[in-house]
Amino acid sequence: MYLKKSRRSSGRIYLSIADGYRDKERGHTRTVTIESLGYLDELQKQYDDPIAFFEQKVKELNEQKAMKKTPITLSFSPNERLLINTNNRKNFGYAAFSKIYHELELDKFLKNRQRHSKEEYDSNAIMKLLVFSRLLYPASKKKTYENRDIFFERFDFSLDDIYRCLSFFNKHSDALQLWVHEHIKSLYERNTNLVYYDVTNYYFEIDEQDELRKKGVSKEHRPDPIVQMGLFMDTNGIPITYKLFPGNALDKTTLMPMLRKIQHDYSLGRIIVVADKGIITGDNIWYTLSAGNGYVFSYSVRCADKEFKKYVLDENGYTHRGDSFK
Repeated sequence: MYLKKSRRSSGRIYLSIADGYRDKERGHTRTVTIESLGYLDELQKQYDDPIAFFEQKVKELNEQKAMKKTPITLSFSPNERLLINTNNRKNFGYAAFSKIYHELELDKFLKNRQRHSKEEYDSNAIMKLLVFSRLLYPASKKKTYENRDIFFERFDFSLDDIYRCLSFFNKHSDALQLWVHEHIKSLYERNTNLVYYDVTNYYFEIDEQDELRKKGVSKEHRPDPIVQMGLFMDTNGIPITYKLFPGNALDKTTLMPMLRKIQHDYSLGRIIVVADKGIITGDNIWYTLSAGNGYVFSYSVRCADKEFKKYVLDENGYTHRGDSFK
């Protein structure tokens, strides 16, 4: 970089900081203006010697530029030993997840909700640990807490704080899901004209049942109490909202309350629901259509009655797409 002095047609001298670089395409050196300073006669009103002042500034800029190009050297003592039972490895890849976390303003949501709370733990820090760990190192809450030092964040809380904070998360779960949906819609242009719905369940290795954990039809064919979860997601596979149901609730009984919730709270307008045969009932089809929605439900032709098989095998009404699909 250098101090460029350009004489204008009026005879006045204009100062600027410029830098030269090699244009590989054109094969010659080109100049780019780094900072426009102003006319020399006007700068003399502010500085005793503008030329000397800005030449010193150019010198400092060149020193900073040279420092950026200086190789970084790491040194260590050959006598130094790693201590037993210490883990000095750090994960830096979670920075990508952290960027999305803050784009969705999850930190803002949690800080606002905890502002008038009497709890002393940091719900935002706990949420960060749970989210990043679930994505990178899925494990129990206890194991997640034990591995907290693998991140660069300061997680200054106890394992008990994590367990206490779960009640706080549950309290604000619905509001947080809606907050995330609105941010995804504005930031990533979420398309919810077509949504997918399905139900899964989670088992608990306990014997006693309660209001939520009850014995039902387990996806893993286990005899343990389970909890049902109904989930809507968009065409990109990103979840929209979920709701938990008692373990003895049948899949088909979850659709109507979930449709009511998603259209009332999320203002989606008309949607087309795609669901598997475990959701299909006459009531669900009626409710879907009465709400002005559409549906694509799977249905077993093999187990259907003769009238339905005749309807399916009738060539009238089909639209062909190529030789193998209609």
